[in-house]
Amino acid sequence: MLEPKSFLYEVREGVATITLNRPERLNALTFEVYRELTDTFAALRDERDVRAIVITGAGRAFCSGGDVLDIIGPLFERDMQGLLEFTRMTCELVRNIRTLPKPVIASLNGTTAGAGACIALASDIRIAAPTAKIAFLFVKVGLSGADMGAAYLLPRLVGLAKATEMLYTGDFTSAEEAGRIGLYNRIVAAEDLAAETRTLAERLARGPSFALAMTKEMLNREMEVSLDTALEWEAQAQAVCMQHPDYREAYEAFVEKREPRFK
Repeated sequence: MLEPKSFLYEVREGVATITLNRPERLNALTFEVYRELTDTFAALRDERDVRAIVITGAGRAFCSGGDVLDIIGPLFERDMQGLLEFTRMTCELVRNIRTLPKPVIASLNGTTAGAGACIALASDIRIAAPTAKIAFLFVKVGLSGADMGAAYLLPRLVGLAKATEMLYTGDFTSAEEAGRIGLYNRIVAAEDLAAETRTLAERLARGPSFALAMTKEMLNREMEVSLDTALEWEAQAQAVCMQHPDYREAYEAFVEKREPRFK
């Protein structure tokens, strides 16, 4: 059982819930939180009792990005090598989320900005409250809009033109607009957010974990290949899944007119 110190963590019904817990700072990230999040998403690969992950925030924000006092200021004291150590670690967090062979749902309870926006972007599904405005605000502090995979992932969700506008301006996009352009999967009433997220997470946790892992892997791998290559990879992936016990369980459940019991 993982026991992170810098955020809340619980496992129930196969779902691990990570709650960023610095509400007085809009859940801004510190060096410690960054490192522990990165290590936690790596360790979740081997947590057999966890089949789906939810990440959310306490209070009125999901995550406002890197803490100005705890991160931004101290970075001025680092040389190029020290800066690269930090930026590569932030990218490692995104890599660990994307390569984790389990569904990751970002439950966006409020303001989602900077690194928080990138964590949401790296997640598989985003469910948001109406207050969950989002901004990739890096250019507003003199940094490249291409941070933590944003220039790679965002155009694939919202298209190049809209992604360019969002990364160039750093302006906030409302939850309604984020839903319209396909950045958010669902927008639900704030009072329903936790329940809606939980329902989907538990549904995925009960699902065929091997098939879901294979689906996520293929979504990642097929981003930059030809159709012929993608079709061959999918043929091979499907043949592998057909040898997995979950495939037989789904068939037997259908024949016996019952819900499948995936293990």
